[in-house]
Amino acid sequence: MKDLKGKVALITGGTKGIGYGVAEALLNQGLKVVITSRNKQSAEDVAKELAIKTNTSDAVIGVEADVRQLQSQEAAVKQAIDKFGKLDLVLANAGLGHFGSIEDITVEQWNDVIDTNLTGVFNSIKASVDELKKSKGYYITISSLAGTNFFAGGSAYNASKFGVTGFTQAVMLDLRQHGIKVSTIMPGSVSTHFNGNEPSEKGAWKIQIEDIGELVVDLLKMNPRTLPSKIEVRPTTPPSK
Repeated sequence: MKDLKGKVALITGGTKGIGYGVAEALLNQGLKVVITSRNKQSAEDVAKELAIKTNTSDAVIGVEADVRQLQSQEAAVKQAIDKFGKLDLVLANAGLGHFGSIEDITVEQWNDVIDTNLTGVFNSIKASVDELKKSKGYYITISSLAGTNFFAGGSAYNASKFGVTGFTQAVMLDLRQHGIKVSTIMPGSVSTHFNGNEPSEKGAWKIQIEDIGELVVDLLKMNPRTLPSKIEVRPTTPPSK
């Protein structure tokens, strides 16, 4: 996929944070991009914003889709095909977090995290695998360093991200003989609105969303014979504890 111009990407949770940063980077490389959100108006508004920002008319659309529902993801894939004729990349990015001791976290919070962060990745890949077989495309999932490093209060989030890491690696082995590449990116602290954070100059030490966008572009441009299947990235110089 070294020649990226005209390739088509579907990004779940693409209206903000890492998904937004990757969408912008891909548009600047000449890709066509479909971003999804549970909120239709938000998806459409951000798609228009990205088109203006990257000076790419008719190269990006926003669609309503809920990764927790397989049929919703299948509908998003269909809209991508109907609009752009093919699908080359799926970035399974949509995610959320609820944190607290196992004594305090609720069943509803547990289900929300697992259904979105883990089952959502399954649904995103399951809904699009036939199309990526045709294009010999690329799956990239967004896990986390929390997918290998557990912490107190992180039972639901750790479970979801440990799951994403393991699931993605197994899928990589399932699909490699079809010419499909599969990678998972495991970021540390990223400057986003995740978990109520407000990006600011105080977070300049963190990974920025454009850094993840650059990383995705680098993965896509890598020689097809080589696959970085699991990539850990972290801030170079975090604050001293």
